[in-house]
Amino acid sequence: MTPEINLPDVLAEVTAAFARYEDALAHNKVEVLDELFWNSPHTLRYGATENLYGYEEIQAFRAARPSQGLARDVLRTAITTYGRDFATANIEFRREGSAKTGRQSQTWMRTDQGWRVVAAHVSLLA
Repeated sequence: MTPEINLPDVLAEVTAAFARYEDALAHNKVEVLDELFWNSPHTLRYGATENLYGYEEIQAFRAARPSQGLARDVLRTAITTYGRDFATANIEFRREGSAKTGRQSQTWMRTDQGWRVVAAHVSLLA
């Protein structure tokens, strides 16, 4: 069975959730970032300098993170939905004042509370 790829209504939902995430990240809206990650011990986030396992570690990281230097330019975005309940969102970005290109990948899942990130990875190219 092949899932339906990029159903227009599902793609619009995930694109809106991802845009909300990006706005929250750039403006340090920690409560929105916390909301958009699945509250589960199975959630993980590999950052540029940290590996976080479970919602509680991710939440603690967000609470302690400095609020300066979060602005970035998104250079390229690729969002793909698989059926009605799963999606990936991948971007290339550059932080203001940096020449390095960053990459962010997220796996999103539809939950009873809405779309949530279940896995994320951030890295920088040398």
